[in-house]
Amino acid sequence: MVNEMIESEYLVHSDNLPAEQSGELLHLPRQQAKWEWMSFFVRRLQPGEAYEVQTEGEEAAFVLLGGTCLADWGLGAKRIGKRKNVFDGLPYALYLPTGNKATFTAETVCEIAECRVPSQARLAPKLVTPQDVASNLRGGGNVSRQIVDVMPSGFPADRLIVIEVYTPGGNWSSYPPHKHDVHNPPTEVDLDEIYYYRMNQPDAFAFQHLYSRDNPAGQTVKTRDGDAVLVRSGFHPVVAGPGYDVYYLNFLAGTSRTMAITEDSQHVWIRSTWKEPDPRLPLVKG
Repeated sequence: MVNEMIESEYLVHSDNLPAEQSGELLHLPRQQAKWEWMSFFVRRLQPGEAYEVQTEGEEAAFVLLGGTCLADWGLGAKRIGKRKNVFDGLPYALYLPTGNKATFTAETVCEIAECRVPSQARLAPKLVTPQDVASNLRGGGNVSRQIVDVMPSGFPADRLIVIEVYTPGGNWSSYPPHKHDVHNPPTEVDLDEIYYYRMNQPDAFAFQHLYSRDNPAGQTVKTRDGDAVLVRSGFHPVVAGPGYDVYYLNFLAGTSRTMAITEDSQHVWIRSTWKEPDPRLPLVKG
């Protein structure tokens, strides 16, 4: 089944589990993804079910996509979770460095996105609450989107960066197109990136265009709810289908935790046209 979920080198589908069924919605170890850094998983828990995790030689970020659970990472159980789904508010997330354990016990139906990268850094676990994240609006007009910094470059982690992005229907995101595939700090750093999509309607979709200067035609992938796109290199803008609000969760990792990027010089002129942000934003609030 896992192999059938991988449509291409770039696009991975979630398993379409019935709503009442628990289990892994998406299973993508980095060895299977054939890249250096990130393993990515999404899991659903039914009320009363527990998920135990351990980090050895890895650091991990767990983003609660929806639901309420009791999380215990060695300091006693703490109730986390507020939003019913990603369109219902800002996130809770747990950061676990190497050599730690945690247990998530669902009180309601919960869905948890998990990303792991190799790490030997002896850091401290940290809970991120909706009060801890920073939400801001970026762009203007139909290039407006909402950015939620969950574990930004200043967060005390070793490799991982975590961001949520909300794009109103018909708008462009990750635009002007940018890339981060050359390690040339401070101008640009090499980061692998995952885009994990959730959408607000069953028929919703988005397109993501993947291209480079050497391959300007590139390829365009159509994403639906639960899909993941693996950005290995090159530029990677996104457009949401008209009428369909789109969320994506970004995990990034590399040798340096900075967001130094290079924009496509052919399209940076669009910034001069930006005026007011889209009045539909923000799509979510705390």
